[in-house]
Amino acid sequence: MMTITSVPPSPQAQAMLKALQTAVANSLDKKQKLGQYAVIWQNGQPVQTGSDAPKATQ
Repeated sequence: MMTITSVPPSPQAQAMLKALQTAVANSLDKKQKLGQYAVIWQNGQPVQTGSDAPKATQ
């Protein structure tokens, strides 16, 4: 079970979050420039994005 607190994150936690956000943004940008699709989480579902993403079958 996850505990939710109202205490603001420490400066170290904020720095780690910023580093992770930057790394993900750089990875997604690189994939886009290479013409590769990416899988992201959207509205509670994994979604394939990009021009070469496989077509969803249901």
